Amino acid sequence: MIDFQDRIKDHRYVGEGTGTEVRERAVSNVFRLVYGWMFLGLALSGGVAYMFFRTEAYKSVNFTLLIILELALVLILSFCFQKLSYWVALGMFLLYAALNGATLSVIFLAYQIGTIQNAFFLTAGIFAIMAIYGTVTKSDCSKVGSICVVGLIGIVIASVVNIFLKSSGLDWAISLIAIAVFTGLTMWDAQKIKAMAALESELGRDTVRKLSVMGALMLYLDFVNLFLSLLRVMGRRK
Repeated sequence: MIDFQDRIKDHRYVGEGTGTEVRERAVSNVFRLVYGWMFLGLALSGGVAYMFFRTEAYKSVNFTLLIILELALVLILSFCFQKLSYWVALGMFLLYAALNGATLSVIFLAYQIGTIQNAFFLTAGIFAIMAIYGTVTKSDCSKVGSICVVGLIGIVIASVVNIFLKSSGLDWAISLIAIAVFTGLTMWDAQKIKAMAALESELGRDTVRKLSVMGALMLYLDFVNLFLSLLRVMGRRK
C-alpha cells in the first residue's frame, strides 16, 4: 500500500497527459469495479444482519471472535494484497462484509427500524455527495484526508477511554466528530480511487482489479462507520 500511495501522488488527476476517451474509459472501468463490489458488500452485510436478527442467531454468536476475524481480514488485505490473487482478495472482502453483517445485527435490538432506515438514507445521501465531489474536484483533498486520519486516531483513543468513563456526553461528541471524519474520508478516498485509474496502464489490469477491491473496502468502511455514527446521533434507542 505504501508504494501505491506514493505513486498516486504523481498521478493526482486521472488521465493526466492522455486523451479524453482513454481517461474516461479508465475511470469508468475502475469505478465500475469499486462501486460494484462496495454495493455488493453493503447488500451482503445488510442481508446477513437482518437474517441474524430475525432468526435470533445473534444469541449464539461470539462477537469477540467475529471482531478479531474482521480485523485479521482487514490487516491481511491491507498489507498482503500484492501477494493475493484478485479472486482471493475479493473473497476475503466479501467474507469480511458477511462477518460485519453478523456483528451489525445487534443494531436491530438497540434501535427502532424507522430510525435505522432514516440513518441509512441520510448516510447514502451524504456519501453520494462527498464521493461525487471527491471524484470531480480538481482540488487536492489529501490535506483534508490527513486531518481526518488524525481525527480517526483520536476517535479510537477517546472510544477506548469512554469504555471506562461511560460518559454519554463524550459518546455524543465522539459520534459528531466521527460524522465529520468519515464524511471527509469519503471525499478523500474517492479522489484516491480516481487517481488509481490513472495507473491502469502502468500497473496492469490484474493489479488494478486487486486495487479496486481495496477501494471497495475503503468506501465500504467509510459508509458503514458514517452510518453507525449518524445512527448514534439520531437514534431513539429501544
